[in-house]
Amino acid sequence: MSVSIAILAAGLGTRMRSKRAKVLHRAGGLALVEHVVRAARSLTPPERIVIVTGHQAEDVEALLRPSGVAFVRQGPPKGTGHALACCREKLAHVPGLLMVLYGDTPLLSAATLEKLREAQQRPSAEQSSPAATLITTALDDPSGYGRVLVDAHGNVEAIVEHKDCTAEQRQTRVINSGIYCFQADLLWRHLSEVQPNPASGEYYLTDMAAILRGHGHSVRALHVEDPSELLGINTRIELAEADRILRERKARELMLAGVTIEGPETVTIDASVAVGQDTVIEPFVRLLGHTHIGEDCHIGAGAIVESSVIEDGAMLQPYTVIANSRVGKGASVGPFARLRPNAHLEAGARVGNFVELKNTRLGAGAKAQHLSYLGDTQIGAGSNIGAGTITCNYDGEKKHETRIGEGAFIGSNSTLVAPLDIGAESYVGAGSVITEEVPKGALALGRGRQVNKAGWVEKRRKKSSATP
Repeated sequence: MSVSIAILAAGLGTRMRSKRAKVLHRAGGLALVEHVVRAARSLTPPERIVIVTGHQAEDVEALLRPSGVAFVRQGPPKGTGHALACCREKLAHVPGLLMVLYGDTPLLSAATLEKLREAQQRPSAEQSSPAATLITTALDDPSGYGRVLVDAHGNVEAIVEHKDCTAEQRQTRVINSGIYCFQADLLWRHLSEVQPNPASGEYYLTDMAAILRGHGHSVRALHVEDPSELLGINTRIELAEADRILRERKARELMLAGVTIEGPETVTIDASVAVGQDTVIEPFVRLLGHTHIGEDCHIGAGAIVESSVIEDGAMLQPYTVIANSRVGKGASVGPFARLRPNAHLEAGARVGNFVELKNTRLGAGAKAQHLSYLGDTQIGAGSNIGAGTITCNYDGEKKHETRIGEGAFIGSNSTLVAPLDIGAESYVGAGSVITEEVPKGALALGRGRQVNKAGWVEKRRKKSSATP
């Protein structure tokens, strides 16, 4: 049976003590609500997912719009029942099942949502499919949570708020997560029967269980053994715990897929990162954003890679920093190198210690091994860039490009003033300042002529001693 999903993400999140909406806070490399949308999209296409926004709605919608989901806005918040009612225009005509999720539960897995759908569709021996299924779990300390009372067949008899529980009911540790799957037609038929809570004036979705039972329908519970999966984020402490769990999951997923991670408890790997088989990741590595690392790579200790592509067999030495760049097959970077956005090393290229690239392509097999800055530069295959080389790409108003042909040799401590063309197989003498085009196969020298003055030191010493 097809599923539509409403994700409630309109809350203020006051306990986060933040100027930012709670669902926009990040754990595991994504905003909290992004994790929920990813899980939802594993069950149904994005056009059947509706996000209920409210606080900072424009920011939440801007973040999620590329995923293709739909939005409705909840005006002044009046509870979860009211939030779902805001979806009536978009979802009431859609047949099948309707699942209700929350934008602050990033640990909820796609596998659990699939079990929820199956439980909702599965008839029991006593009756047909239930009108609704809710997820429950058991807490060591359920204080403050509504208790779920179920019969021997797993049918929900009542949801009792903590303050209304008897002493005996408070002994049960089974609580309501607030996550539901409804028969959509029954939900929309009876949702208007939810009445405002006398104390708060809000409309609570939990009331739907009693309403459906009152109309002769069954409500079933799906018990989840791991309560951490249902963790709703309300404080920075819970946010940190969710981040830890998500990153632990990611490291485990990669290791089971054939990646070696040395010191998995020390690494930081975002949810969107992909790593190929037989790659080795040393301690304290950070792999962020939409990074894709190929097979048989080696990522050295302390390396930071953000939204970059590292192709098969590449070597990142310790403490290399790479952002929005590409490292080709078998290439080597570092240690202590920095690749700024739009750097591209082709196959077998080598960048060494304390070399910085920005918007620069280093051709296949080319080398820049020591202490250089190469910005807005195209470097041909097989070229050698000597230690201390600098491309002067900025004139104070705009950037200019340097083009170095294949097989060129740039001597140490050269200064290349862009715009500039250096021909293939040419040489630039060490210590040169080059401002004009260098033809193919030429030797370019741009430095003052050396003069040696014999005996100068002795003469200077005598002159100094004679001065009173």
